[in-house]
Amino acid sequence: MKTSVFIFVLLLCLGPLSARTDDVSGAFSYPLSAETRGRFNSVCGALAEHPFVKGNFEQTKTLSRLKRTLVSRGNFIIAADMGMVWETLRPFPSTMTVGRDFIIQQAASGSRTKIDALGNETFLRLSAVISAVFSGNSQKLLDNFEIFFTGAEGGWIVGLVPFEQSIRSFANRIVMRGDSVIRSINLYENNGDTITYILSNHVFPGALSPIEKALFSD
Repeated sequence: MKTSVFIFVLLLCLGPLSARTDDVSGAFSYPLSAETRGRFNSVCGALAEHPFVKGNFEQTKTLSRLKRTLVSRGNFIIAADMGMVWETLRPFPSTMTVGRDFIIQQAASGSRTKIDALGNETFLRLSAVISAVFSGNSQKLLDNFEIFFTGAEGGWIVGLVPFEQSIRSFANRIVMRGDSVIRSINLYENNGDTITYILSNHVFPGALSPIEKALFSD
C-alpha cells in the first residue's frame, strides 16, 4: 500500500471534530509557553495513567464540496502498547485495528485483511505519533507538532500543527479537547473537509479480554 494511503487510513481512525471556524481560531490563539508547559505536561500525565481505554465514538465527516455529512458510530479500544481498535456498528458493521506496523480490517462476515507496514518509515512514524496523542507522550508531541494549549486538567484544548509535510497534506491542523480523558478530536484537511470524533462513556479496564486481544493478532 502506498504511504499516502497508510497516512489517510491512520488519520481517518483518529476521530470527531467540529467544523466551526471560531473553534479553529480559538484553539490556535495560545501557543505553548514556559508558563503553560507545566499544565500541558500535567494533562499529558493524566492521559497516560490508563494503559487501556474503551468507550463509544461518533465520527462525523463533512465533505465541503459536496455539502454532505457522513456519520458513523461504534466502539473504540485504545491500548497504549498495542494500538487502537475502531469497531463501527452503524451504518455498516466493520472493525479496523491499527497496530504499530499493520492495519487489520475485518468485515461483518468475519473475513480479515491485514496490511503490513513494516519498512514503511512514514507509516511507522505516524503510528508512533498517534499513539503519543492518546497515551499522553508530551515529548513525542513536541517533537512532531507546533503545539497550542489552554486550560488545565479540568478542561483543556490542544491545537496541533504537524511539522511533517506528509501529515499536513491530509490534516493541516488537529484540535483535541478533554479533561481527564480526550473528549473530541478534530481533523481539518487542506481541501476544507473535516472529520470529527466524539469519544464518550470511557472505561479503564485493567486488561483486555481474550477476544479483544485477538483483534490485535493475525
